[in-house]
Amino acid sequence: MKQLTSQIHAFGKALMMPISVIAAAGIFLGLAAAMQNPAITGDAFAQMQVPQLIIGFIRKVAGALFANLPVFFAVASAIGLAKAEKPTAAFAAVIGYITMNVGISATLAAKGLTAATTTPAALQQAGMDQTTAMMTSAEYIQMLGIFTYNMSVLGGVIAGLLTVLLHNRFYTQQLPTAISFFGGRRFVPIVTVVVLPLVGVLLALIWPTLGAGIAWVGEMIGKSGQYGAFLLGTAERILIPTGLHHILNETVRFTPIGGIAIVDGQTLVGALNIFNASLTHPGSVPDDALRNATQFLAQGKIPVMMFGLPAAALAIYHTARPEHKQRVKALMMAGALTSFTTGITEPLEFCFIFVSPVLYLLHALLTGLSFMLMSMLHLMIGNVQGGVIDLVVFGMLGGSKTHWWWTLALGVVYAPLYYYAFRFIITRMGVETPGRESEDEKPQQVAADERTKVIISGLGGQANIEDVDCCFTRLRVRVKDMKEVVDQTLLTTGANGINRVSEHDIQVIYGPQVEKIANEVKSALGVA
Repeated sequence: MKQLTSQIHAFGKALMMPISVIAAAGIFLGLAAAMQNPAITGDAFAQMQVPQLIIGFIRKVAGALFANLPVFFAVASAIGLAKAEKPTAAFAAVIGYITMNVGISATLAAKGLTAATTTPAALQQAGMDQTTAMMTSAEYIQMLGIFTYNMSVLGGVIAGLLTVLLHNRFYTQQLPTAISFFGGRRFVPIVTVVVLPLVGVLLALIWPTLGAGIAWVGEMIGKSGQYGAFLLGTAERILIPTGLHHILNETVRFTPIGGIAIVDGQTLVGALNIFNASLTHPGSVPDDALRNATQFLAQGKIPVMMFGLPAAALAIYHTARPEHKQRVKALMMAGALTSFTTGITEPLEFCFIFVSPVLYLLHALLTGLSFMLMSMLHLMIGNVQGGVIDLVVFGMLGGSKTHWWWTLALGVVYAPLYYYAFRFIITRMGVETPGRESEDEKPQQVAADERTKVIISGLGGQANIEDVDCCFTRLRVRVKDMKEVVDQTLLTTGANGINRVSEHDIQVIYGPQVEKIANEVKSALGVA
């Protein structure tokens, strides 16, 4: 069970690789969409050929990224879970994804289903009514030139996970001397080519049932309306300490659970896919379908990230002991600014979620309430973060139909609500937020030039460290013996919190600067 927990966390970390890319691509795409909107830039700019050609080029680049997301997720899943030889795992994952879809395509062809026989016109000629024909045709797609089921990102994840299972089993496989050249890491792509097409055949047989089940869950959540948004917002915050919120988010963003829309005869599944399609093909997604999708995206986070948590940071600062206020001020200002601009909240959240379950639960419920209210007020702001960048690019520049002003109106309410609620609970319950720790527990911060050495020491020394990586905010380390890890030592390096996710996996929360810290630690360990 503990090994499974470790693998789930590794999988969640792996998902961050493609998400970080498409989040940035989404911002560029949102800016491009705004610059091609005459209501924002004026008719004269819309008629300027060179700028519009450049903007069109940006749209095509971003559109190509979104269209090939399944491949990216296949590669990311394999890299994240490979025990060693990660480049080989990534290479095999691409092969696995392609050959799996070849297996699906061959099975469909055996049933008489091809790109030509599944067009809406062909299906209508076969006796289907127009609506049914369009719905049926949308179940299929051309992916990398292969006719296959439209499985979206889930297909890539399936291929990546199966490939990495083969990789971890066979990357050290030794073969007889006569064919030893094909052993080891070279054997992984070979066995992948043999196994994944067969998986594709099996998947083609069960996908209609599996897809229908996922769609049914999505319909149930869709029918729940704003209550589904409340559950998502609350559950995501509750899962923050575990790191499993990434998996919940990607499920909603890229599977039918986050919504289904048909655009130009093609089925779009997942809230983020639908929103991105509205950016790459303006006017193609009906507003109602878009609102159903964005209720699970950035709009519900904005009042919390831009107003609520910065106000909570102010409350933590005001309740700190006078002699510690200067130290706490720097910490809270950095966390509040990060939350306000980018929507990255963990540096602030880990200041209170472990020391006060009451504050933790209050924060989760208020986040869920924000999601619900933004859904009820028919907002239409997408992307994934929830800071001021998303508000400006996807809300204000998106025009009045996004109803972006409601985020500011709720933010005006959330700021004092968070401030006074946090201040009351901290003082009344004696919560040991930063600056209120017991004197014998308050860690002294080490100098910047000593940080890397102290981190390695806190993790039990170089001999105790098996692997080091990071996501957006967390240093993720696999250790041989968890008993050798000293939390207090790690906290002296500027960490906001420590999360032991299994008997061998630990996460040290540093915030957005974690990438630099991870590189420094890897370099010191000689594995950069």
